[in-house]
Amino acid sequence: MRYAACAILGAALVMALGLARTATSAETGADSGDHPPVREIVERASFMSYYQGKDGRAQVKMTIESPDGSERIREFVMLRRDEANKGRENVDQKFYVYFHRPSDVREMVFMVWKHVAPGKDDDRWLYLPALDLVKRIAASDERTSFVGSHFFYEDVSGRNITEDEHELVQVTESYYVVESTPKNPELVEFSHYRNYIHKETFIPVQTEYFDKNREKYREYKVLQVETIQGFKTVTKSRMKDLRSGGQTTIEYRNVSYNVGLPEGIFTERYLRKPPMQHLR
Repeated sequence: MRYAACAILGAALVMALGLARTATSAETGADSGDHPPVREIVERASFMSYYQGKDGRAQVKMTIESPDGSERIREFVMLRRDEANKGRENVDQKFYVYFHRPSDVREMVFMVWKHVAPGKDDDRWLYLPALDLVKRIAASDERTSFVGSHFFYEDVSGRNITEDEHELVQVTESYYVVESTPKNPELVEFSHYRNYIHKETFIPVQTEYFDKNREKYREYKVLQVETIQGFKTVTKSRMKDLRSGGQTTIEYRNVSYNVGLPEGIFTERYLRKPPMQHLR
């Protein structure tokens, strides 16, 4: 799941300005100064993105913008439960996404069982109510569009950090810049991606994806960060397709952590019978 008012917006603005400096100047080299090993940086960034709290719930608004300026809206509730989160660990997780609007996707459900063991594919299901059909999403389809947006299925629950080799390529005043290369490049459409990880919070505030010709073609940016129940939480972000010019913005509302979600609702039975007490 994701991350008064003047302090929050001020922090988000400072982060955005810091990122702009990172993108235009090399302040220091990767070996300058005292910093954690790259493995620890990547693990902490993954934790901040997907593992805060033992579980979580959020209402999500997704705005899909086409290159011609037209918009489509998706609204859904996302539930997340960790198997055994004992601190700053990457553990198995379960995600449940229930769509409320618009009418063509209403009652559709997307569910993920995320596995952290190296070499073990995540399990993903999509329930299509119009057909009363439960569809398994193959590992080969993880990097395809999530319900017509510019986010991929894999973006929703996160990419397993063991699938890539990670290198710290730059350290700036505010960011660790980590370049990640897939161990099995034939399984993905990118050659590598680059994360700008905020040094104080370990939140990845920008991710750039490069194709096989090493040209940047996708870009993810954090637009707003809030503190919720003591957790630094991304509450607005955007994924842009640099080839087509389209983009998708996600806003997270009514975010809550440690709500006590029962494990039983993250099963195939509840694809057709949604646990509405947790989804309103």
